[in-house]
Amino acid sequence: MNGWMGKVLRINLTEKKIEKEPLDRDLALKFLGGRGLNAITLYRELEPGTDPLSPENKIIFGVGPCNGTLSLGSGRYNVTSKSPLTGGFGDSNSGGFWGPELKYAGYDQIIIEGKAEKPVYIWIDGDKVEIKDASHLWGKDTFETKKLIQKEFGDPRIEVVGIGPAGENLIKSANVMTCPYRAAGRTGMGCVMGSKNLKAIAVRGTEGVKVAYPEKLQEAALKSYQILYSDWFARKFSEEGSTCLVEIYNNLGALNIRNCQAGVFENIDGLLGKYFDEKYKVANKGCFSCPLHCGCFWMIKDGPLAGLRWGKAEFATIINFTTRVGVSNIEVALSAGVLCDKYGIDLISLGGVLGFAFECYEKGIISEKDTDGLKLEWGNEDAVLKLIKKVVFREGFGDILAEGTKRASEIIGKGSEDYALHVKGQEHIECDPRGLQAWGLGYAVSTRGLDHLRALPVFEYTISPEKAKELFGTEKAADRFSTEGKGRMVKWFEELRAFADSMEICKYITRTGLIYPEPLTQLLNAVTGVNFSPDDAYKIGERIINVEKAFNTREGFARKDDTLPKRFLKEPLPFGPSKGHVCNLEPMLDDYYKLRGWDVKTSFPTRAKLEELGLKEIADELEKLDKIGS
Repeated sequence: MNGWMGKVLRINLTEKKIEKEPLDRDLALKFLGGRGLNAITLYRELEPGTDPLSPENKIIFGVGPCNGTLSLGSGRYNVTSKSPLTGGFGDSNSGGFWGPELKYAGYDQIIIEGKAEKPVYIWIDGDKVEIKDASHLWGKDTFETKKLIQKEFGDPRIEVVGIGPAGENLIKSANVMTCPYRAAGRTGMGCVMGSKNLKAIAVRGTEGVKVAYPEKLQEAALKSYQILYSDWFARKFSEEGSTCLVEIYNNLGALNIRNCQAGVFENIDGLLGKYFDEKYKVANKGCFSCPLHCGCFWMIKDGPLAGLRWGKAEFATIINFTTRVGVSNIEVALSAGVLCDKYGIDLISLGGVLGFAFECYEKGIISEKDTDGLKLEWGNEDAVLKLIKKVVFREGFGDILAEGTKRASEIIGKGSEDYALHVKGQEHIECDPRGLQAWGLGYAVSTRGLDHLRALPVFEYTISPEKAKELFGTEKAADRFSTEGKGRMVKWFEELRAFADSMEICKYITRTGLIYPEPLTQLLNAVTGVNFSPDDAYKIGERIINVEKAFNTREGFARKDDTLPKRFLKEPLPFGPSKGHVCNLEPMLDDYYKLRGWDVKTSFPTRAKLEELGLKEIADELEKLDKIGS
């Protein structure tokens, strides 16, 4: 199989059993790999109602056909499980070099079952696979874990994914780190690893990836480079990384300020990407086969934190620990980002639960008696950093916040639920949907809880009205305050994102002119030798979305869960470029469900749509459960 390695690794930690299985070619053609293949595998193999932290839950690591090739931005992988944060479909995606290394070791997917009696890590050295004792690694941070494993085998080229103390302590938003700088950050996949006593997966590979048409791949890659470098956003991203988004969203009046009480920050200059570059950036860095090199090495050169350095700083890093909690000192965010990466915790969910706690303190719902003496006043830098450690190690008030914003609000009560910004249990991100209607719809319908990357409908504020009419049927789709055409826009983006995630191509690459399916299918066809068309790309993406939706439907989610926090629906933004706006969700939902072919009242997938996508087995099961749309 060109592109695919043709092999699945199944590891049962309870029975200490390791098996190698052939990759199902038909499934590979229908779901490609990565996110798609993981989704159908989890749906088929997991019983409904499984406790996410029980040995019966499974965690699946998957790569795509383009990993390890010249395809642009092909360093990604997906990790998938039932989420302990939302109770629904959980998955996350990360970059770096681990994904290609797994391909070079000969595998398309790892399915991990059961629970080890004591801490272990998995060692994959090509055909040699072992479950090894990790007692000496338990308690170590992600940076130390990678270094110790590399030292153990005397090879600095070994790639490692693993968890830090947050995963070990079963923090619901713990993530899987592509040690130590890249994160599979959402839905609590590190918590699932911790529940299985699985510290890390270390990989070394020596095989190559068979490419059907090397010359065509080179040609397609060069063409993709030309598209990329002609794109204004790609050039800006390559220079500043995602920190450039601070200015973009603040200028839109759609930035997360003090738990989304406003959309514009008064002290933004010291948080901008260009300020960060001038003062802290040392050198750009990139993931496997990526020309954007949006990451960077940075260092604080003077002041009390002089000498602190790390290999990543993102838009999310900065905003979650500055504007979200009223802080204007970027060095607080840089310090917090290092802690998050080393501890292995999703900084978006952590920022969300901190913002929630700070607003509860402001509103008088909690006091210093509840917070172990911490004054959670907006802008209190010391409290931010101390509370991070309390959450990770479940100390005092941190033990409540470790459960996530939804559960924390249920524990605290007293009306705190109004300030808990989440969808399906997953915390809100850095962008306010009152200034971005399609983003609000994308947040609400995301199959993994509130999330921007499932859709990432950037055309809402970047394309012309003429192009919007061509793609989505109305010029108003280019108006970020209009609801017209947004159902079609979100559907279009969701399908292309799912397709690219299954190829394992980076979203930052496809946020540019490469968002369209044509250049993506050219890369895929050159690698695999299969003649996928642009229409196939949409259909594969649609199939993946429907499997993920069916998983959530089976677990009890319905239209009532495809909503947004009351703040976004009822409270207009008080000032700035998005002043006076709320997110008008309901008409967009109706439009979206109709376009998806789902039941508008319940949001359940219909038999007609599932059978159209070749998912009759899922339709039959949902009908037996009385959860099929009409």
